[in-house]
Parts: sequence; C-alpha cells; structure tokens
Amino acid sequence: MSQTSLLQQLLRTKPASSQDIIAEDEQHQGLHRSLGLFALTMIGVGATIGTGIFFTMVEAVPKAGPSVILSFLIAALTAGLTALCYSELSARIPASGSSYSFAYATVGEFAAFVVAACLLLEYGLAASATAIGWSAYLNNFLENAIGWQIPEMLRSPMIVSGPKGMEIHLSQFNLPPVILVMICCVLLLRGAKESATVNAIMVMIKLVILTFFAVIAFTGFHAEHFTPFFNTDNSKGLAGMAGVTAAAGTVFFSFIGLDTVATAGAEVKDPRKNVPLGIMAALLVVTVFYMLVAVAAIGAQPAAMFDGQEAGLAVILQNVTGKAWPALILSAGAVISVFSVTLVTIYGQSRILYAISKDGLIPYAFQKVHSRTRAPVINTVLVCLVVGIVAGLVDATFLWDMVSMGTLVAFIVVSSAVPVIRRQGTGHGNHGFRVPFGPYLIPGLSILACLYILKDLSATTYRVFFIWMFIAVGIYFLYSKRHSRLN
Repeated sequence: MSQTSLLQQLLRTKPASSQDIIAEDEQHQGLHRSLGLFALTMIGVGATIGTGIFFTMVEAVPKAGPSVILSFLIAALTAGLTALCYSELSARIPASGSSYSFAYATVGEFAAFVVAACLLLEYGLAASATAIGWSAYLNNFLENAIGWQIPEMLRSPMIVSGPKGMEIHLSQFNLPPVILVMICCVLLLRGAKESATVNAIMVMIKLVILTFFAVIAFTGFHAEHFTPFFNTDNSKGLAGMAGVTAAAGTVFFSFIGLDTVATAGAEVKDPRKNVPLGIMAALLVVTVFYMLVAVAAIGAQPAAMFDGQEAGLAVILQNVTGKAWPALILSAGAVISVFSVTLVTIYGQSRILYAISKDGLIPYAFQKVHSRTRAPVINTVLVCLVVGIVAGLVDATFLWDMVSMGTLVAFIVVSSAVPVIRRQGTGHGNHGFRVPFGPYLIPGLSILACLYILKDLSATTYRVFFIWMFIAVGIYFLYSKRHSRLN
C-alpha cells in the first residue's frame, strides 16, 4: 500500500448529517430515543457531582492547600470552554459516541480511534475509582448507623501505593465496589429510560445532601484556615501555582459528566436542542455545588487534615458538630451519590463501545441490543466485569490522574473539531447551538487550558498513558483499519 493510500485511510471521515444518523438508528433498530432534557441534565450531574467533592478533595487539598478553590475554578473554566465546543458538535452530530463520533466526522478515522481509546480509559477507570470510594463511605455509614464496620481485609485493595512503590497484599480484596458494580449492571440491562429515572432520583437526593453539608459546615467556618492560601511545602515541587495546577489535574476528571451527556446523543429526544442545553445546564449545576462545598469544607477544617482522610466530608461534619447523626446523613448521601456516578459512567462507556462497533472498528457483537430493553447487553456486562475487577484489586490512588489524562486528551480533540466541521459545513450548520466569537477563539482557549493542566500530571501517568496508546494503535492497524465500514 502506498503512503498516500495509507494516509487517506487514516484521515477518512464518516458523514456527519444528523438526519442520516437518526434514520440509520431507526432502520437498524438500535438505541431508542427516550430521554428528555431533564433526564439528560441529571445524567450529566450524576456523572459529575459526587466524584470530585466526595473523594478528590482528599487527593487535591494536600497538593494545593486552600488554593484548591482556584483548582476547581481552573477546571471549571476549562470544562466550560470545552462545553461550548461539545454543544455545537452534539447539535450537528447527535450520535452515541461523543468525542469519538465528533472526531470521526472531522479529523479522521485514526484520530477517532485514538480518542475512543482515551474515552474507554477515562470511563473505565473513573467508574472503578468512584466505586472504590463508595466503600469508605459505606463503611462510615454502617459504623454510625449500627456500630459495625466492614472487615479491613474485605474493604482494602490487593494492589496499593506504598512508600516504596506498588505493594501487593494477597489476603485483601475490596468487595463493596464489586457489589456496587453488579447492582449497576442489573439496572443498566433494564434499559436507558429506567436507569435514567433511578439516576435522576439519586441526583436530587445528592444535591439536597450536599446543601445540608454546606449549611452545617459553615457553622464551623474559620477564615484562618485559608491562610496561607497557597501550598508552601515545596518538597514535591507543589508550592504556589504549581500545586494549584497539579490539583486542577486531579479534580478535572470530575467534569467527565459533560462527555457523558454527549454519549447519550442517540437516545435523546430532539438531540440538536436538548444535548447542548443538557451540557450547559449540567456544567452550571456542577460548578455551583463544587465551589459551595469546597469553600465550606476548607473553612471548617485545616488543609493539613485532608491528607489521607477517609470519608472526609462525613468526618468534617462529625468534628464540627461533635455528633454522629450529621455524618450518618452525609455518608448515606455519599453512598447514593457514588451509586449514581458509577451507574452513568458505566452507561457512557457501554454506549461508546456501541458506537465504535457500528463503524466496524471493533467486532459486530458490541452493537447488538436486547430486543425488548434496547440495551447493549454484551457491552454492559463486559464493562461491568472489567470495572469490578479493577475496583476490587487496585488502590484508587493509581486511577485519578489517569482519568484526567484521558478526559483532557478527548477534550483537546473535541475543541480541534469545531473549526474543521465549520469549514466542512457538515451536519446542521444553520440550526442549533454555535460556539460564539467564531470557530477559533473559544476552541483555541479550550486547547490551551487543557495543555496547561496536562503539563503538571505525573511522569507515571504519562508512561501508563503512552503504553495504553501503543496498545490502541496496535489494535487499529491489526484489526480496525481492515474491518472499518468505510472500506
């Protein structure tokens, strides 16, 4: 094969007409369009709120100190810029593959497959990480409710991050996350509409619980906890803004919910209008609650106490009030919250596999749906199996930054796709949402913001990411390129 022919294959694009996509779904009896704007917004909020607030404060505050508030703002600004790009692309391409589908229609098949690999990494590890955090809050809830704790060996991972690097403890297994993933699997197999209803209920409970936390935490607010505002410990090179940027990289994966909204594009009523609105509404709700809870938490507890703290927000309430019942309520809310995060994250990954399979880049089995529920059964079971194994065996410390890496790379590609699709004039260019100030300014700022956060992720994160990319590229050239439907 000549170099020109190979390059043409790598850069070939899939037609992006939303009318063609909708007609194709109906003709092949694929996913069912059953989700409205409210359910879609709740999917975005459910995939986002909970992860960043309930867990990553423990990882992010030791890096940035009280200035972790700036980390959330930087992450929110970056996500907001990218959300505008997502909104235009999802209006033009209402498919189920999110960033993958957008890349396939604009920058070519090879780049789309790389983005798909990033999304699979992002969603799989995010689901595992949140399921792991569920174990700590479940244990805190059981201790405060009935005075019983889950045995240490059944809530500790086999592979942990120790002072000398990776440690393996064969006598340990984190069982609660596996149970959580199994419950999510059963719900998702019942269909998207039923899963979305359950998720919406859990999200509303979660927002009430976080408001409850903020109200009580503010009763113990101390302004001196914000002094010094920046991290002054430079032993790990995290003093000043370096710590803020590193923490922003850690918390950025919390905005994965934006991408999850776009993965539902093939199951949304009136997707050209509802997907952009759902993305922006979810971002607004998420940012408000993140900032509210972060300020309340820092004000109620010195930054130094966050390091290694298990079930952190529940402990803060217990320390502020001196009573167990507020922590009990918070832990119950966290258990529900993480349930919804895990549910919609697994949902998103199963739909990405569906989209890739429809294009022939992975085997046909991944696009099969149940005749009654219209749920992709094989995808859901396989994703839950992998997520459950990782969650049961691995320490969450290994996962947070890897999720951010996958998310940021996907966001960069989405931002790059906006000027391309404007130039192509494909999709519904005259209707639906359009990025303001032209096709270059907002996407360019989004790319720069993503690169700014990427620069302070750890060397280990980059090594693992490049190994994963090497595997993905190998799969593309050995299987996907030859089986593509565009052949």
